[in-house]
Amino acid sequence: MDRAAYLLLNRLDKEGPMGVKALAASMGIDSSTVTRQVAPLVDTGLVKRTSHPEDGRAVVLQLSPRGQSRLEEVRSSRRQLMAELTHDWAPEEREAFCTLLTRFNEALSSRMSVPERTDS
Repeated sequence: MDRAAYLLLNRLDKEGPMGVKALAASMGIDSSTVTRQVAPLVDTGLVKRTSHPEDGRAVVLQLSPRGQSRLEEVRSSRRQLMAELTHDWAPEEREAFCTLLTRFNEALSSRMSVPERTDS
């Protein structure tokens, strides 16, 4: 699974069903990019398009059962790879790595969710 697909599926899993604009805003990318990236996920049955429960005209993207299953396979594969790569690390090294990687990812996520300033 490519990175973009994984990130979209993961976001829908973590945050639940949402519209294209909300998904784009949540990921810090353009709506047209989300639309383009979601299309093959819908075509392959990993994501479902449904009507918004309060506004039947609006479309909501939702992780399908097949998408949930595929996401779990990828997560499991990634966990297995991490276990293989760190099998000879001491427990405190693994803990330090996880702490620092989490901190890095949170900083990156925070940075990406803040619009860039344009000073004129």
